[in-house]
Amino acid sequence: MHVDQFLTFKKDLEEFHIILSSDQLDQFLAFYEMLVEKNKVMNLTAITEFDEVVKKHFVDSLSLVKVCDLSGSFSVIDVGTGAGFPGIPLKIAFPDLEITLLDSLQKRVGFLQEVIDKLELSKMEAIHGRAEDFAKPECMREKFDLCVSRAVANLSVLSEYCLPYVKVGGKFISYKSDKVSMKSEKNMTEIEQADHSISVLGGKLIEQKGFCLPFSDIYRNLVVIEKCRPTPKQYPRKAGTANKKPL
Repeated sequence: MHVDQFLTFKKDLEEFHIILSSDQLDQFLAFYEMLVEKNKVMNLTAITEFDEVVKKHFVDSLSLVKVCDLSGSFSVIDVGTGAGFPGIPLKIAFPDLEITLLDSLQKRVGFLQEVIDKLELSKMEAIHGRAEDFAKPECMREKFDLCVSRAVANLSVLSEYCLPYVKVGGKFISYKSDKVSMKSEKNMTEIEQADHSISVLGGKLIEQKGFCLPFSDIYRNLVVIEKCRPTPKQYPRKAGTANKKPL
């Protein structure tokens, strides 16, 4: 089943120098089947065709290797993970990573836990909560080497949600579309507009890499922000404030 598509998947990943075992491919297939089945009763993704899920979710999630060495064991938090992207594909492909999935919807977190249990993904947890709440000192503030997010939000807002989780010396990497480089009505790109908030939150933009996913015209931008100093204690602000009043 899906043999031809898996050949395409493996070919795509060769472009990233990723080679998966048969057990890892089985895990991806099981994840796909759970995703599509659960999607019948709750809204997880608008993309359900196998080849599209593979390209737009699995391959896209793993494109992180374009800007980050994922070998070895280090801690990662996926903020606003939704149906588990990019966190679950990253864990399957790089099992030594210690990954925390954070999402604000309990039903999604329940599904993610089912996937973790079914695929026997060790050193991985799914947590229900808002990004603003778990970034407190007594929770998970500045506990992670890497924070990733494919969440759809302005980079200024995402930075306030994500940078507090990152250790000094660690990185926050945001999965963005081509629009991140487009000029707005203020004649500034989204990245330029986020420069102030990134600096206030203790970060520094060190790389922006744009590319098409292998053998497609699907464009992805990865924005890499390094944590240079501790985030001031007043950030993140109360729930909803970052969206209403971006830094």
